[in-house]
Amino acid sequence: MGGTRPGEELDVAAVDRWLRTVLPGVDGVPEVTQYSGGASNWTYRLRYRNRDLVLRRPPAGTKARGAHDMAREFRVQQALGPVFPLVPAMVGLCQDPAVLGCDFYVMERIDGLVPRARLPEEARLGPEDVRRLCVAFVDRLVELHAVDPAAAGLAALGKGAGYPRRQVEGWSDRYAKARTWNVPSFAWVRRWLAERVPPDAGTCVIHNDWRLDNVVLDRVEPTRIVGVLDWEMATVGDPLMDLGSALAYWVHADDPWLLRRTRRQPSDAPGMLRREEVVERYLARTGLKPESWAFYEVFGLFRLAVIAQQIYYRYHHRQTRNPAFRRFWLLVSYLDWRCRRIARRSGR
Repeated sequence: MGGTRPGEELDVAAVDRWLRTVLPGVDGVPEVTQYSGGASNWTYRLRYRNRDLVLRRPPAGTKARGAHDMAREFRVQQALGPVFPLVPAMVGLCQDPAVLGCDFYVMERIDGLVPRARLPEEARLGPEDVRRLCVAFVDRLVELHAVDPAAAGLAALGKGAGYPRRQVEGWSDRYAKARTWNVPSFAWVRRWLAERVPPDAGTCVIHNDWRLDNVVLDRVEPTRIVGVLDWEMATVGDPLMDLGSALAYWVHADDPWLLRRTRRQPSDAPGMLRREEVVERYLARTGLKPESWAFYEVFGLFRLAVIAQQIYYRYHHRQTRNPAFRRFWLLVSYLDWRCRRIARRSGR
């Protein structure tokens, strides 16, 4: 976290004026810093003398339909708060374009340690502690999937049976729209997925971006998760699709070199569960029994490729100048190869 990236500066005065209408007790002028970890929405810390807040807004430029919906993200977290206490507390949603020219919302900042590419040095976790943290990471996902969407007031997010098929078709369409000349078509992978869509394994609240770098750890007891961030893609859907998407980001220390270059979270730390162990624990805790895990694994990697390509599309068309996105087309090409390899090895 640092200042703000060029072209992504925040109109602090405008935000401060609006914020005082929903939170009149804030004291002083906020110290503003931008979080650098995200690749989608822009996130800023607003540190007042008496309040520590976080602002989320969409990026500039053309956006995929349905993406970066700040009002939806705000309302999902507001509804989840009473039944899943790891969600940040919401402060206010602004839909007045006169303030920043876009919707944005403000929430309370959860104090703690956020794992990035490496575990925080302050955590001082040995392999046994790392394993406990990893188990907690899986178990919190199980707890989220146990939330009753109707009880949380989120049933309207669901579209009924057929979630896996809708996801395959939807992400295929998004990829076609975001494709640039220098990436593969994914035609073989998309066809393979479409021919093997399973029935729904269940219907529950899903996060859709469950990663270690989206959790907050307790500073005193860093094997304990005290917060879960980045609910942009949360919805009501199939729990195994959520798990497959989460494991697309899970990179081992002994994985191939190019895959290790994609790592954004400390899943390679000594003591972390391996991908197959994560699946085994999750299935044991939930009692779910998929006919074939390969479908969910391939879907997760394909979905990651689409997300990367949508981000690269913005860079390719100069809608963002963030240099971190420059080589995302290489990641997309690699994920096409990896999807094919897993699919063919599955023997189906």
